[in-house]
Amino acid sequence: MKQGMVYLVGAGPGDYKLISVRALEYIQIADTIVYDRLADDRLLIAARPDVELIYVGKASSDHTMRQDDINQLLVDKAKEGKIVVRLKGGDPFVFGRGGEEALLLVENEIPFEIVPGITSAISVPAYAGIPVTHRGIATSFAVVTGHEDPTKGDSTIKWSHLATAVDTLVFLMGVEKLPHITEKLIEHGRSANTPAAVIRWGTKPEQRVLVTTVGQAAADVAKAGIKPPAIFIVGEVVTLREQLAWFDQRLLFGKTALVTRAREQASALTTALETLGAQCIEAPAIKLVEPESYTELDTAIGQLQQYNWLIFTSVNGVEHFFKRLYTKKCDTRSLGNAKIAAIGAQTASKLKEYGIIADIVPLEFRAEGIVEALTGRIESGMSVLIPRALVARDILPEKLRKLGAIVDVVPVYRTITADTDGQAIAQKLQNGEIELVTFTSSSTVTNLLTLLGPGGAELIQKAKVACIGPITAGTCLEHGITPDVIAEEYTIKGMVKSIVSMYKGEGK
Repeated sequence: MKQGMVYLVGAGPGDYKLISVRALEYIQIADTIVYDRLADDRLLIAARPDVELIYVGKASSDHTMRQDDINQLLVDKAKEGKIVVRLKGGDPFVFGRGGEEALLLVENEIPFEIVPGITSAISVPAYAGIPVTHRGIATSFAVVTGHEDPTKGDSTIKWSHLATAVDTLVFLMGVEKLPHITEKLIEHGRSANTPAAVIRWGTKPEQRVLVTTVGQAAADVAKAGIKPPAIFIVGEVVTLREQLAWFDQRLLFGKTALVTRAREQASALTTALETLGAQCIEAPAIKLVEPESYTELDTAIGQLQQYNWLIFTSVNGVEHFFKRLYTKKCDTRSLGNAKIAAIGAQTASKLKEYGIIADIVPLEFRAEGIVEALTGRIESGMSVLIPRALVARDILPEKLRKLGAIVDVVPVYRTITADTDGQAIAQKLQNGEIELVTFTSSSTVTNLLTLLGPGGAELIQKAKVACIGPITAGTCLEHGITPDVIAEEYTIKGMVKSIVSMYKGEGK
């Protein structure tokens, strides 16, 4: 049996993109991942398809698994010869109990490695615009647990030294003990008027910041209903937030967007919206799958030399066409002397990845604009191949045939309704929890309506609706949905640009 290995990995403070390169490498090779509540689930997407996932999340008074059992679990899995990643929020050695896990590994002679993570003690204040140190204001800071081991009896926090000896105090996991913490600070000399802040879900789109004072903190938090996970920061540096706040000042901060694109394609739109501050719910309405039969495509591939033009209408069409081409032991040489048209800049860019520079790139996605761009270049009697989705609009091939072209339309992929929880999305729309719904194709519209069930159009209309172009917008209108945004440039970049214009026009 191969030697097992354990990696104690810090997942960072909340934003999944704050993971380290080393940590991501180990997630990708792990046989087993043992993860907790504060490690973002999106990190698990990088794992192998056959990885064993074990959730051991712990919230206050609600432990999925006791710490002793977690320690033993790591040992047991390593003894099975597995590569084990223990994925922990923040840093394993900053109140993460990583030391306890490591000691048991040592006792059992199991090799391990520590992968530090960005601790919330400094990153969460930074995302709130609060530096833990600042020239002329704070030259020292301390990180303190706000949730001591309940079995040890007396507190080991030296309040008499801590309260006034350090400029900035950061308490982790301290919200539920805030009355006790503030009482001790004031009792040992910290002024009740000292600026303070409570930051919940720091670094994430749902981040919430409450600025208060040591004396008022407990009452203000209770009134605001702030719950864990949150940190409590004390010191004059809190006053800098008024000038340095950046994360929660972004255009879409506090707004939730529904991304309906296929899961393998959603990341570009999600990333763009998250960069603007939005919280994204990836709820794919479509799933891209192989056509039921490759007979038509294989026939076309076998006679590629006879075509005068190949017209690619989407990035998906390019990817699936060349995937099948390579499967048939062919490459770009098989295209012969055919001219290539790519509809849109993104499709043209994808073709370049396969070593092909399109002869013409119509930027107009509607059939009329495409035919206009091709008029004079496609003549009567020419053969045209259009590899595309199984279900797509027939206007383009019809108009090309009117020009006298012989047009073969072959399916290279199908779009089917994804296995997204439509009821959960419907509930969020009903509750007004979704601010913006994005559609990147007609199939995302029709399939989301299928997922939502009866009354889906009315639910969607409760949010703002953004469409990637007029064709998608037309599908919305056909189903009684009025778009608020129709991108002028029919790309993800153009769509995001139009969304930005809308919100800037509204003054957020």
